[in-house]
Amino acid sequence: MDHQGEFRRAALELGVPEDEISRFREHLRLAIGLSGRGDGSPVGHIGGLPQLPVGTEWPSAGDIPLPLLLSVDCGALPKVDGFDLPADGTLLFFVHQEMDAGELGVHPGQYARVVHVADGTETAVAEPPESTRVGKRIDVYAKLRADLPLWLQEGDEDWHEFWEDLEWEDLSSFQRKLGRYMERELPHLDELRSLAHDLWSSDAFLVIGGYADDEMTAGSILAKTLGKGQWLTYLEEDRVQLASEWIPLANEGRVYEEPYTKFMIRHEDLAAARWDKALSVTVIDAL
Repeated sequence: MDHQGEFRRAALELGVPEDEISRFREHLRLAIGLSGRGDGSPVGHIGGLPQLPVGTEWPSAGDIPLPLLLSVDCGALPKVDGFDLPADGTLLFFVHQEMDAGELGVHPGQYARVVHVADGTETAVAEPPESTRVGKRIDVYAKLRADLPLWLQEGDEDWHEFWEDLEWEDLSSFQRKLGRYMERELPHLDELRSLAHDLWSSDAFLVIGGYADDEMTAGSILAKTLGKGQWLTYLEEDRVQLASEWIPLANEGRVYEEPYTKFMIRHEDLAAARWDKALSVTVIDAL
């Protein structure tokens, strides 16, 4: 389906100029929300046991088995323009969340794996190693959702609410740049945001695609991609740049005092199916 064309036609009917629609669409990403209720057939499951190729060992970090977070049938997912998920096969996401939450930049991906099992591969339900924690299996259904970077979202506490407490002269030069861009180039921003969410709305807990550009995710990606001996420096513009380069393959919602994980990958690595380049970011919010 031509989602971009659908959005353009609907925005034109609202009287938004075509050039402004094009600018807004540069930032708009469609994501796939996964939840335990929905129409049609399940597209995968959270927890449970994976279907692995016959003879394949359960993914592990040394002698530490990695629990299955998510299994998803790529062929059953809604197709999204510009998001190069495999056309078929199964994507499996394994992560030991407690161990991964303490990982920094020394061994990126040590406690997480992304595995793609191509269609036609002989598989069997894998028996977990004795020490593996197997989560309850929950079948999930897919629904499209519209997603925007944090700086374009309405009332986000990390950006707009913070800005509203400051005078213009107290904003950083980068914050001023974003503010001027929104005012001058996107005067119909409120209408465009509302339209996108009216067309594609999902409050799913687990999401494939979209954005994951919060401060913790951006800082973790920088830390895990640093070369040996490099120091971590972090600016607001780095966060926006990272959001343009990386996309979440699987993005768990925030759970207070429990670990939640985001699997991030660069667009070019996704297109080339370089699953070993995916990075996991696991956080435990205890405050």
